[in-house]
Amino acid sequence: MPRGGHKNTKDDGERRCIVTRDSEPRTGLIRFVIGPDGQVVPDLAEKLPGRGIWVSADRGALDEAIKKKLFAKVARADVSVADGFVDLIENGLTQRVVHLIALARKAGEAVCGFEKVKGWIAEERAIVLMQASDGSERGKGKLRTPEGGRWFGHLTSAELGLAFGRETVIHGALARGGLSTKVVDDAARLMGVREISGGERSAGKGKTTI
Repeated sequence: MPRGGHKNTKDDGERRCIVTRDSEPRTGLIRFVIGPDGQVVPDLAEKLPGRGIWVSADRGALDEAIKKKLFAKVARADVSVADGFVDLIENGLTQRVVHLIALARKAGEAVCGFEKVKGWIAEERAIVLMQASDGSERGKGKLRTPEGGRWFGHLTSAELGLAFGRETVIHGALARGGLSTKVVDDAARLMGVREISGGERSAGKGKTTI
């Protein structure tokens, strides 16, 4: 499994990470471009014009790319990297995941709250179980990851709450299809970049992490 937590699949277009030099599916990488002012710009939506420079969705790989000035080497030009660059990427990925979950909620493809999530899992409607990183481990352990589905727990209760229009949320679920694939892809990138307090990403019984 490549860095960033993604398995290789035949359907993904592959790109080469400038740090590891390994070819990986695009879903396990972050694209960057060099702006007109020579600034390295993260292209999280992969829509910006210009030659793409790819780095594994992994905090260590990103730190190494900056430390060894690999962006400049690949671009063959003088480039600048913003202060707190990796944190900016983490914040951008967090906003993307929150926004996608909010879109899923508005489309009726996401619910929150222990009982609603439990019901969706029992009805086999849920494919992704989401639990807040700062929620009670005992409480989170009472929910099981959907059969054949995914779990992620690297958003805080406040961030999950923002996605659902509430102050805080501990438990959430995504329905099969719809936006779930996009949420899983960006959440996996976030998992690779975000530093979790304590280092352990634990959650409910039978979890299959992203």
